[in-house]
Amino acid sequence: MKAAGLGADPNRDAPRAPGLWVQDESSGDPFAVARPACGTLLTSALDGGHFSPADHGGKVVIVDFWASWCIPCREEAPLLEATWRAYRDRGVILVGVNVQDQEEPARAFIREFDLTFPNRRDVGSRIAVDYGVYGVPELFFVTRDGRIASKHIGLIGRPTLAARIEEALRGVVSRAAGRGDQYQSIR
Repeated sequence: MKAAGLGADPNRDAPRAPGLWVQDESSGDPFAVARPACGTLLTSALDGGHFSPADHGGKVVIVDFWASWCIPCREEAPLLEATWRAYRDRGVILVGVNVQDQEEPARAFIREFDLTFPNRRDVGSRIAVDYGVYGVPELFFVTRDGRIASKHIGLIGRPTLAARIEEALRGVVSRAAGRGDQYQSIR
């Protein structure tokens, strides 16, 4: 693993996520592990209100980056909704972050899949950049103490999703990104 710094861009008014970015040398994909998750997801709410991982201290937070045009995201949506319903009483919060999309198709996606977990739009992709997102879908698992425990790139299956959640509930931090076989770059 090698570290790469990520500082504030003087041309942007939103602060970058603090901490250290670690690069998985096997894939060349930089991602943050064992560092604090990004603060408030200050984006346009698709379902009303603001969402901040800090407001949910003591809970595991799963951050799902998705787009309505993304075929793997469409395949993954029912699993994520079922997972949200199964784990929300166990101290797990799921929040979707819609990237590289228009508002109406994003709202239609939420209606189509009857998504009940919080969803935000990332206009300008600032949150995606802060998290080191390169495409969709990407999931980040944040421990109860606010550290990014792991990242999964691409379509995730039920067993892998459950294992990542259980690891995050135990506070386990992974040094390797999980990888599904379906993924769409947004870069």
